[in-house]
Amino acid sequence: MTDAWLRCRTPRHKPSARLVCLPHAGGTAGPYAAWSAGLPEDVELSAVQYPGREDRLSEPPADDLRTLVAGVSAALLPLTDRPLVLFGHSFGAAVAYETACVLTAWGAAPGHLVVSGRRAPSAPARGDMHTRPDDELVAELVRLGGTRGGLLADPAVRAVYLPAVRADFRLAETYHRAAPPPLHCPVTAVLGDADTEVDEAQAGSWSHHTTGPFALHTFPGGHFYFTPRREPVLRLLADLTRTAAGARPQPESENLS
Repeated sequence: MTDAWLRCRTPRHKPSARLVCLPHAGGTAGPYAAWSAGLPEDVELSAVQYPGREDRLSEPPADDLRTLVAGVSAALLPLTDRPLVLFGHSFGAAVAYETACVLTAWGAAPGHLVVSGRRAPSAPARGDMHTRPDDELVAELVRLGGTRGGLLADPAVRAVYLPAVRADFRLAETYHRAAPPPLHCPVTAVLGDADTEVDEAQAGSWSHHTTGPFALHTFPGGHFYFTPRREPVLRLLADLTRTAAGARPQPESENLS
């Protein structure tokens, strides 16, 4: 795919469904490329590349969530010729939800929304990490487990990497929807049982944001539970994409450990 917003390392010929991954604050499309090998052959995997990082480093990071969502939604619209499953982690869950709302308004609702490691949109905004000094922001990234602290000890790396992180954190920490529009597609919330950012009750509140089916899955681990638990997470996502495509899920996916 040549679209600036999407990265698809393994295009499929006439896929039965598509899975699109939306990264966390400061995250990139790159790490999701390896997920394709754990999905069915007829499922096409793409990941969203936000501006201000990797091959979009020359672009300024998004400073407005609506603008970010508009770009993502426009890029995904051509993919809705097949059932579309959105997987958003942390900040990416907020982007995925807002994108699902836009696509629904356009008459191209996703087949399933998977929100990971994030409280529901109606939860009060919280956090001021985007205003903190670099050292504190780096310490928070290390605490959450998604970044190697040694890499960010280099001032040159910080100068390149932190602007996008700080911009994403600002959008994530100020995000709140007092009366968000309900979706009609199935929604699945996923979290790690030791995640300090969201608990089961908070993740369960996503059920109020759809008129469709809702499910909650918990895996062992922290905020980035899917790093050590990639295989069972991909089994779950494979089942959800099969269901979105009208196929029967595989029975072994019941074991999420």
